[in-house]
Parts: sequence; C-alpha cells; structure tokens
Amino acid sequence: MPSERDLEKYAELAVRVGINVQQGQTLVVTAPLTAADLVRGIARKAYEAGAKNVHVEWNDEQLTQIKYKLAPDEAFTEYPMFRARGWEEFAENGAGFLSIYSPNPDLLSGIDPQRVATATKTAGIALQGWRNYTMAHRVSWSLISTPTPEWAGKIFPDLPAAEAESRLWELILKAVRVDRDDPVAAWKAHNARLAKTVDYLNRKQYKQLVYRAEGTDLTVDMPHNHVWHGGSTENEKGVTFNPNMPTEEVFTMPHKDGANGVVRSTRPLNHGGNLIEGFSLRFENGKVTDFSADKGYDTLKLLLDTDEGARKLGELALVPHRSPISETNLIFYNTLFDENASCHFALGRAYPTTIQGGTGMTKEQLEANGANDSLVHVDFMMGGPDLNIDGVTADGRKEPIFREGNWAIELD
Repeated sequence: MPSERDLEKYAELAVRVGINVQQGQTLVVTAPLTAADLVRGIARKAYEAGAKNVHVEWNDEQLTQIKYKLAPDEAFTEYPMFRARGWEEFAENGAGFLSIYSPNPDLLSGIDPQRVATATKTAGIALQGWRNYTMAHRVSWSLISTPTPEWAGKIFPDLPAAEAESRLWELILKAVRVDRDDPVAAWKAHNARLAKTVDYLNRKQYKQLVYRAEGTDLTVDMPHNHVWHGGSTENEKGVTFNPNMPTEEVFTMPHKDGANGVVRSTRPLNHGGNLIEGFSLRFENGKVTDFSADKGYDTLKLLLDTDEGARKLGELALVPHRSPISETNLIFYNTLFDENASCHFALGRAYPTTIQGGTGMTKEQLEANGANDSLVHVDFMMGGPDLNIDGVTADGRKEPIFREGNWAIELD
C-alpha cells in the first residue's frame, strides 16, 4: 500500500483535476472493494471541495464471476433499469462520475463469450441515455485505477503477491504524477503540452492519415471540421476536467466510411474479462470485412457483431512510443494504461465533441457528418516503434506526423 500522504494526494487529484468537483455537486463513484481506502479519501476531499453528496457503488469481481458461471442465460438479457434511470437522473442534475477501473484481465477466461457479449449489449442499450451525457461531455467524468491482487499478478507473475501489488502502486502513482511535489500543478503543465499538439493538428485539418508499420497498411479519411482533443476538456457548464488519468494521447474522429487497408494490434485487449491478442482487422470503405486473432477470436467476433457500427472506427488517437507508460516496457492488460502507451483506434461510437458543433447535432446529423454510432466504444492498441504516420493535406501533399513511433512535427 502507498503511504497515507500519497493516497491523500491521489484522492485530491481525482477530485480537483479528474472531476473538478464544484460547490453543491453530487459525485458518483464506482469502485472495486479493494479500493475502499482511496474511495474514503475521495469522499473526504469531495466534501471539502463543496460536494453535496458522494454516492458510491461497489463492484466485486468474485460475484461477477459467480454469476457468469452459474446464472441462467436469461439473466444476461436483463439490466436493472432503476440503476440506468438513476444514473441518467444524476447526469441530468449535473453530477460528476468517477470510475476506478481495475479489472482482472482473466476474470471470465473459460466463460462462454456469448454470455459476456449478451450482457455487454444489454447494458449498452440500457445505459444509452446516460452515455449521451458522458460522451458529449455534458457532465464531468474521469477514469482512474488502483491495483488489485489479480491484476498485479498478471503484470508481475514472478513476484510475490504483496510485492507485485506494491510495484503496481508505484507505477500508477508515477503515471498520474502523484510522485511530484505538486501533482495538480504537474497536471496543469502536462495538459498545456498536450494542448499545443491539439492546436497544431486542428489547424492542419488533414483530409487523410496514412499508417504504415509491420502488419499495418491503413488509410483513414478524416471528416470535414473534425476536432482534436487531448488532456483536459470542458463540460457544458465550462468546468474543466480530465476524463482519463493517466493520459498521453491526442484523439479525434475518423470518417466512419473512410478506413481502407489492414491494421494489426500491438498489445493485448482486455474485453469483458477475456483477452484478445495478436489480432488484425481488414477495412473496406470503413467497415471490417475480415479479421483474425491469435487468441480470443470468438470474443473479437462477438464484439464486431454487436451492431453495424461495431465494425467501424469511432476514434483514432496518437501516442508517442517515447512516453512515460510505454517506457516502462510493460504490458498492463488494462486499456486505460495500454492505450496511453500506444497509438490506438476505437471500434464503435464516436465522441460528438470530435466534430465541430457535434454536441448540438442530432444522431442523423452526426452520421451525415461522418460520425459512427454504436452501442460499443472499444479502444485497441496498434502503435509501436516502427509506426510511421503521414497526414494528407487538402491539396494532396503528404506531411510526416510520426516517424519510428514518435512525433515528427515541430511545435512552436
């Protein structure tokens, strides 16, 4: 376990930078039971910041595993609608949503992937209203992590359990800058650096991005008036928050019908408690037409078959190979960390914030402007030290963006 002081700093960071809790605001926290000490600290910091209420929902992976092993199939076609309506009501009233994301990568290994896919789709349908608030950044939301014995053991299988968990704590706290004297100030500087890259790419307005690496040869069309984001953002009330902690990415929206070629994953994807590894996707006119996987093929197939939009891209993100999480030379088996060590794409729904005026558009208008829609939004990693990316300008010129996995652009 980290020191009491480091836990306090982490809690303060989640409240002040992650959500940026406002006077009279409700904070909704979801967390594993193992994060109880941090959650108590978050509650204290939130009330000190003026929160009206801190609502906590606990999750227990052992109960989840028991359900998937023993419940009848029809259990996965139901979702507690009182919860879905409650979360939508929280969002309507301006609550902030903080999630502590620390999944066991092998939790549902051996479970019929169809059960997982059914449950995922059921929850996706039930939570559409709430996700309209978060994906449009109408409310503040943030994702952080804490170690669990199972997750730490996956990353450090040769270490004793207590040592593995302690090592993972060190890495998490360093990744979110809790190891700095003033983490809040460190995040302000980090967000400012990401904003410079965002401004550069928004000025460029490339019409295509061209990706080349071992196993990857992909051209992606960009929508007119796409918008890049990275680091902090603002909700509809103008309150700044950080959706992901850690974060090293800048991201935007690809055109839903504009991906052509093949892309190969470079890190395992933990999806629904099962790992998908060594997979490739072939795109034609934006849609996955063929795919393969060294491990987790059935899980990947069920993901792609969720709905029509699950076979199209909703996000592309750029992360240099020379970045703090990548330089640990570890696979985290946790998308929050692995996606911030590698360039990545997301299958499924696009963020309305990544097209100019998107938060004010109808679903039909978003689609007409190239935004993908789906019940899912699943990031997968495809970056590495051999990745080259070119931006194609409006007049057809190619400009280097990445060379050998790192930025090839010069910022003022």
